[in-house]
Amino acid sequence: MDGDHGIDFCTLGMFIIDEIEFPPPKPPVTDILGGAGTYSALGARLFAPPPRSKAVGWVVDCGSDFPAELREAIAAWDTGVLIRDTPERLTTRGWNGYGEHEHRAFRYTTPKLRLDHAALANTPLLWSKSFHLICSPVRCIDLVTSILALRDQSLGVAGATKARPLFIWEPVPDLCTVNETANCLEALKHVDVVSPNHSELGGFFGKDANGKDHVNYRMIELLCGQWLKTGIGLEGKGGIVVRSGKDGCFVAYQEFQKWLPAYHQAADKVVDPTGGGNGFLGGLAMGLVRGGATAGVENLEEAAIWGSISASFAIEQVGMPALSQSPQGETWNNIRVEDRLSDFRQRLEKYVQP
Repeated sequence: MDGDHGIDFCTLGMFIIDEIEFPPPKPPVTDILGGAGTYSALGARLFAPPPRSKAVGWVVDCGSDFPAELREAIAAWDTGVLIRDTPERLTTRGWNGYGEHEHRAFRYTTPKLRLDHAALANTPLLWSKSFHLICSPVRCIDLVTSILALRDQSLGVAGATKARPLFIWEPVPDLCTVNETANCLEALKHVDVVSPNHSELGGFFGKDANGKDHVNYRMIELLCGQWLKTGIGLEGKGGIVVRSGKDGCFVAYQEFQKWLPAYHQAADKVVDPTGGGNGFLGGLAMGLVRGGATAGVENLEEAAIWGSISASFAIEQVGMPALSQSPQGETWNNIRVEDRLSDFRQRLEKYVQP
């Protein structure tokens, strides 16, 4: 794989088959690829055309009701996906309802099958260079320690490495509360990058990070400063990326902070925001891993640029963007990822910090 071997990215987010109900008269859509795992795998896959696509690791549990066309769609991505057939159960499915102000209601319609470190045992995914965790603070600590312990126990097998992987933590919204503050601060020490959205960041501090027309930029900077002071990562060298919807994202680590705009500036370009944040983190992880000698948090700004591009492809349609081949290579929604990336870079040169 470009002179490289193994898995660059692995998500422990779940695969879900989505049903989406819109306000009338728009008809509902069913059997849509969804779930945090799927969107983050998409985000990574956008930056990994074949043969590198095999370096994108994720897990899909297929129940007895798994549609054949979804298997074909997953196969077309040509990733390092681990497909597990579980005919004794139904596939995890979710219902999404959209109301006014983009309010989204969600509920599971079949029992969910959560992933943990055990899913990685005896698979190449265990040796990924980066892991995307979407969970509570307590579960985050447990997953990091369990993955590292499993790697230690498995040294000596093919593909094994003593190098520590990067851990990227996406906190789950319902546990971003003041009551979880102590657990959160402990979890931050175990990960390399934490990425809440602005509301989730505020939630840990009991603050509202929304302003009138935009997010509260100064408050977000202040709260990130407090987390950095407490310490993120093994030696306090970790970083934060706060995803802030239409206002872009805030990137911060020791001695560095910067706002980046969102790629899509027009509201009509955002057809369905579902999965944008997960997609962002898949792209971000690939940017961190590909940093070469500067792999890791020193590459966080560049990685967030990649994340912004991944998010842009995730949110401009219902479900997943369309993959096709052109004489110039792969396209998604008829656009080359490299073209969108260079377009974004040109805009960044003129961007003024808020």
